[in-house]
Amino acid sequence: MLALITMKSVRQLVTTTLQPIWAALNPKSLQFRLTIGVTLVSLCGVGSIAVWTAWKTQRLLIDSHKQLTIEVISRLPQDVELYAEMMPLETAIQRSIDNRSLPGLMIVLDSPSGMVTPTSADDLFLERAQALVQRGDQLTRLDAAVQRVGDRALVLCRGALRVDGSSLGTLYVAQDITEEQAMFIAIIRSLSLASLLVMMMMTIALAVYVRRSLLPLKQVGQLTRNVHPDTIGTLRLHLDAAPTEVNELAETCDDMLQRLATTWDQQRQFVNDVSHELRTPLTIVSGYLQSTLRRSATLTEPQREALEIAASEANRTIHLLEELLELARADSGNFHYHLETISVNELITELCAMVQGAGDRTLKIESPLDIWVEGDRQRLKQALMNLIDNALNYSDPHQPVIIRVEQRQGQVAIAVQDFGCGIPLQHQSRIFDRFYRVDEARARSTGGCGLGLSLVKTLVDGMGGRVSLASKPHEGSTFTVTLPLASSTL
Repeated sequence: MLALITMKSVRQLVTTTLQPIWAALNPKSLQFRLTIGVTLVSLCGVGSIAVWTAWKTQRLLIDSHKQLTIEVISRLPQDVELYAEMMPLETAIQRSIDNRSLPGLMIVLDSPSGMVTPTSADDLFLERAQALVQRGDQLTRLDAAVQRVGDRALVLCRGALRVDGSSLGTLYVAQDITEEQAMFIAIIRSLSLASLLVMMMMTIALAVYVRRSLLPLKQVGQLTRNVHPDTIGTLRLHLDAAPTEVNELAETCDDMLQRLATTWDQQRQFVNDVSHELRTPLTIVSGYLQSTLRRSATLTEPQREALEIAASEANRTIHLLEELLELARADSGNFHYHLETISVNELITELCAMVQGAGDRTLKIESPLDIWVEGDRQRLKQALMNLIDNALNYSDPHQPVIIRVEQRQGQVAIAVQDFGCGIPLQHQSRIFDRFYRVDEARARSTGGCGLGLSLVKTLVDGMGGRVSLASKPHEGSTFTVTLPLASSTL
């Protein structure tokens, strides 16, 4: 039970430690790809060198023993010839084998009369000698190879023993390299473990190095996220100890931001100038049209209808220009707010009286108590009037528009709800963009130009609040303005 609890604790500790690391890994990031790429290349390079070094070392170890066995095969016939001059041939062969025998070196002669081994050979030696004779049949003359006999590794060489042109049998020479092989394997394992640890340290070092090298790019990303129309002209990318390529990128971004700032200023100036220049003549044209409609009793019905359409389009264009001027003032920083304590119920009652006095639409107010907010009265009135007018234009004529006021944790939420066609989800993220309209045909028929909601957002943001939308198709839309609660009521 204690072991199970310990295992669970260790597993939980490992999971808690590794989870942030895995969460920080992003396989698509440049840092991850560079680290993995350089690590794999280094691993292939170091691994190839390690494998080649191990193979070469093993070949040198084996070749030295092979040379010894081949040398014994080559010199033993000379020893036999020398001893044969002084003693019988069988004794000369035995003496030569005994003299050439060394610890770890096995010499066996497979002759027609039987197998000849050193006189000091024991039963284990004879058993291995028999195995050598069987293995040696696969070798050619003076060809050495590593053979496994039981638990021993032997370098085996086979050759014919010839004296005075006569073949006395087949000579087998084997060098025991078991200890050297075991030592070599131990060294290889140690080197492999050391190489693995080095590769892990190299991977960590590469990850840190790549991360530091990419810090200037992250700084560029962080700085460009702060690009705003109001600060685009003054924003500059200053990087410390960045590579040449990143500095060039930063300079290019600076040039681009400067051009964007110039273009943005020119656009705002153009909109401001056009709005100013067009509003006056359009106001005059609208005045003449209205005057003509009021004083002329001789107009035919088609003429009156044409003048009414012209007057309506002139008024719509004047309203558009006024909204453009408001937005231009906000962009240029000339939009001033006079914050004060405002009674929300009183302001909404005033707006409802204005709307109901101009038509037969029903507005329903839901406000449990009198609530006060901090804001600019005229700007808030303008923003709410735009939302109410928008709700009246796009909602069912037989359904009321509900204005709901709620107090939420030091803030006041003013919601304008309609029961119209609603706004599709794909359009909701852009509904506050300038000149953006969900339905071009319906917006044209209701006089919309796509600036009302953008102006509402600008006004509410300027007062330190926010505006949001909740809508479902065929169920209606709810625009909510959230402003700080007046400090006197906290």
